[in-house]
Amino acid sequence: MTAGEPPAAGAPGAARGTTVADLVRDAAARLRLAGVDTPGHDVKLLLAEACGVALRDVDKAMLMGDDVARLVGVRPSGPGGIDNDDVGHGDAGNAVAGTGEASVVARFDAMLRRRAAREPLQYIVGHAPFRYLDLKVGPGVFIPRPETETVVQAGLDWITRYGLYHPLVVDLCAGSGAIGLAVVTEAPGAEVWAVEKSPEAYAWTERNRDLVARANPTAGYAYHLELGDATSPLTLPQLDGRVDIVITNPPYVPLAQVPEQPEVRDHDPDMALYGGSADGALIPERIAARAARLLRPGGALVMEHDVTQGDRLVAYARGLGFAQARTENDWTGRPRFLFAER
Repeated sequence: MTAGEPPAAGAPGAARGTTVADLVRDAAARLRLAGVDTPGHDVKLLLAEACGVALRDVDKAMLMGDDVARLVGVRPSGPGGIDNDDVGHGDAGNAVAGTGEASVVARFDAMLRRRAAREPLQYIVGHAPFRYLDLKVGPGVFIPRPETETVVQAGLDWITRYGLYHPLVVDLCAGSGAIGLAVVTEAPGAEVWAVEKSPEAYAWTERNRDLVARANPTAGYAYHLELGDATSPLTLPQLDGRVDIVITNPPYVPLAQVPEQPEVRDHDPDMALYGGSADGALIPERIAARAARLLRPGGALVMEHDVTQGDRLVAYARGLGFAQARTENDWTGRPRFLFAER
């Protein structure tokens, strides 16, 4: 522990009887010193995972002045509580194995140390929210981002606008499966084909597909996953000219702009991050070209991209024969994705 650093959870400063509010305050100060952007939120989420309770239970314990022992005795309060069978890949996966105060504080401290080292929060807890899903994630798979939810919404809006009751949808560069699984669960009747090149990411997609299939067998049956190169004409050739819409989040980060955040730079897989050229547009262009062959006349492409790539990708799509192509903004008002129709 460096000079001036708050005591670690599990150290004398987190002795038996420590209130939840004190524990959260000291731990948040520790993460703040490590440069974490949202230390308070991260600490509360880690503590909830360590205790096997809902985030709202941590907030309530802080408000009531409860100590850690009392929080440990709280059962998950409805939606938002932890389902150990569905987590299982972060330290919280063993939350119910030892629910005494000492074991919970020790588990929390181990998770906190990982976060202070700038390991992604989602890797530590083993899952990440995406729209109405809670997806398993870990080393080897790209963590789904909120901005990609905008991309999915644009695709779903297009499906609704044209009254497609049984749309054929392709998710190129599936990653954790976030896009395709969101579509197949939110658009009843949709049939989704997803493609992922990385064997490590493919394994995470399989886990998430199985989770969805257990909760919604119909959606699971309508979701098809293929290991392959999403840019290759040999991938899904049987769908050429038949697909209603391609919704994709390909690698697009410019090689000349290595991310500064350690969580992204050091942990997101390079294969899922970088777009293959200095400006990052090489792989998105190849994905657009593959989509052009997959889509039927009148079909649509929705593709996430870097904020610097909008004009270039619009021009490229028009060159591929897309009659309409434009860039649309994400929820923060930044140019975030290409929308093009054949």
